[in-house]
Amino acid sequence: MKKNYLSREGYEKLDNELRDLKTRGRKEIAEEISEARAKGDLSENAEYDAAKEAQGHLEKRIAELENTLATSTIIDEKDIDTSKAYLLSTITILNKKVNKEMKYTLVSKDEADFKQGKISVDSPIGKGILGREAGEEFTVKVPAGQLELKILKIER
Repeated sequence: MKKNYLSREGYEKLDNELRDLKTRGRKEIAEEISEARAKGDLSENAEYDAAKEAQGHLEKRIAELENTLATSTIIDEKDIDTSKAYLLSTITILNKKVNKEMKYTLVSKDEADFKQGKISVDSPIGKGILGREAGEEFTVKVPAGQLELKILKIER
């Protein structure tokens, strides 16, 4: 079983989503199923089929969240060594090809949000950065080709 590492904020976000799906989400799906069932013949009732399918997706997401939370360890940011790039480190890197600086925080796949500058340690760039020190230069293979990167700064 793979261990998940989350920040306290990430853990709480997933926990809140789980609670919401178990309460409000299940209640809404039950109401949709009940309304569709009241419309008669279930064998030709598209609304009923859609509501049952939505229920299946909801229950799948609930199971995924329960598994993620059950196998998670919360990382305390104070315990992170800033000499190397680890989970929850904020890294400033230079894309040498286009001479552009980028700043990312390394997070688990469950917390990744590129728009917020949070990249997964399981992504190609995240894997390339992990364990490296400031000043290191390296190449990362991404779907668009090769990136030549240099770590400029590692912060907590």
